[in-house]
Amino acid sequence: MEAVAIFVDVQNIYYTTRQRFSRHFDYNKFWAQATHGRKVVKAVAFAIDRDDEKQKQFQAILRGIGFEVRLKPFIRRMDGSTKGDWDVGITLEVLEFAPRADVVVLATGDGDFDLLVHKIRERDSVSVEVYGVPELSAGTLIRAANRFIPIGDPLLLGNKIAVPRVLE
Repeated sequence: MEAVAIFVDVQNIYYTTRQRFSRHFDYNKFWAQATHGRKVVKAVAFAIDRDDEKQKQFQAILRGIGFEVRLKPFIRRMDGSTKGDWDVGITLEVLEFAPRADVVVLATGDGDFDLLVHKIRERDSVSVEVYGVPELSAGTLIRAANRFIPIGDPLLLGNKIAVPRVLE
């Protein structure tokens, strides 16, 4: 049985599926697909903690599916800008667990991870599967992966979400 390590950039998946489809990602279907016939050695969902009840419910759902949930506080700077990404944390986790896996699954479209994908493929001889919204995923990341799995209808929840329109 193949050993799989799964890492999800929750913010990237949330915003790209919302922007492209106005729908939420179906983590249950994703889990079923990514783990089918495989033994999970690590599964982490990296998220931003805004300390709100809906998010706590979502995090509980992720834990119920089988993910370890890592949270980083949402930071609003004095100038009004915000910060809240997990790129370094995700990279460190992937580098630690890739040697224990046959397959690394990375759910993100962030091109910053292309170097990481190249590194673990070379260093650890693992196969890398990237899940992302095709139109919003970096070409360099798609090309770096052994397999790119496009996020679309089968991996989305049915109801459209309200997305505020930006006036130009």
